[in-house]
Amino acid sequence: MHLNAEELADSSERWMAAAFAAFSQGSSSEGMAVHHAAVATEHLLKAFLARIHPSLIVEGKDFPSLLYAAGRSDLQQVKGSQIKTIQLGEAYARARSLLPAIPPRPKGAAWPLADARNGVAHAGYHDRSEVITVFVSCIKVIDPLLDELGIGARYWGLHQGLHDKLLLEGVEAARVRLEQKLTRARRVFLERYGHIAEEHWEVVLAAIAPVVTPGWIGEYSARVACPACPANGHLLGLSFVDEERATVVLTPHLFECRICELRVEMAELDLLASPLDEDVDLDVPPEDFYAEVAPYEDLELVEGDDEEDGELDYTTRLLTYRKRI
Repeated sequence: MHLNAEELADSSERWMAAAFAAFSQGSSSEGMAVHHAAVATEHLLKAFLARIHPSLIVEGKDFPSLLYAAGRSDLQQVKGSQIKTIQLGEAYARARSLLPAIPPRPKGAAWPLADARNGVAHAGYHDRSEVITVFVSCIKVIDPLLDELGIGARYWGLHQGLHDKLLLEGVEAARVRLEQKLTRARRVFLERYGHIAEEHWEVVLAAIAPVVTPGWIGEYSARVACPACPANGHLLGLSFVDEERATVVLTPHLFECRICELRVEMAELDLLASPLDEDVDLDVPPEDFYAEVAPYEDLELVEGDDEEDGELDYTTRLLTYRKRI
C-alpha cells in the first residue's frame, strides 16, 4: 500500500528540497518554488493523517479508495494508481482539527498557499508578491507536523538557514499587518465612541458588554483587556485540565473585540506589546466549568482509573464532558 506515512514524509522532504532549490535560483524559478512548497506541505499533512490511518487521506465518497485504504483492495481489484485522495485544503482542515498547533488560515481571505499551487499547476501563473508569504505559510504548517511526527529539523537539511530567515521576514511582515489592524481598530473605536467624554467610556462599555458577543465561536473563552481600545475582548481557544491544580486552562487561538472590531490571529498573539499567547488559568474546577457533566457514578471507569474509590482521572472526565456539550 502506498498510502504510507513514512513514504509521504520522505516525499514531502524531497519536494521541499526542490522548492528551496528553485527559490534560490531567483525570480525565474519562483513558480516552481511555490508549487513544490505547497506539494511538500500537502504530503506532510497527509503523512500525519496516514499515520493515524490511511483512510483519513482518501476521498470519502470513493468506495474503491476506501477499500484500498482498509487493506482490502482484493475485493474489487483496486490498483494504487487508481486511488483518489483528498486535496490540500481538506488535508489541512482534517489535520488541524487533530493538531491545533497548526496555525489557522486567514479568515475571509484567499489562502496564498493553495492559490499559488493551483495557479501554477493549472494556469502557469502565481502572484509574485506572495512568494515569501507562501513559504512562510508552508513553514508554519510544517514545523508543528515535524514535531508531531518526530522528524525534527533534519527535514530542512542544508536549507535550515533559509528556513530561519524566511520566518524572520514573515514575522516582520506580520508585525506590519498587526499594526495596521491595531490602527484600524483604534479608528473604529473613536468613530463610534469618540464623541463620548473619556471619563464616561467605562460606564458606556460596561453597559454594552453584555449584548456584544464574539463573532467566532471557539470552544471556550476568557475576557481580557483589548490592546486597541479601553474595552475587554474575548480570548478564544481550546481548554484542558491542569490535573495537579484541578483547574481549567485556556490555550488561546484568537483574540476578538467586537467594540473596535479588532481580530488578532493565533500567529499574531505573541507579537502584541503585551502578548496574549500564554495559557490562561480560568481558576475554576472542571466540574463547575463544564456544566453538563455526568455524575461520577454514571461514568464508566477506564483502564488506569482508580477502581477502588471509583474516581476518574481529569483527562477521562474532560473527554466525557466534551461529548456532552
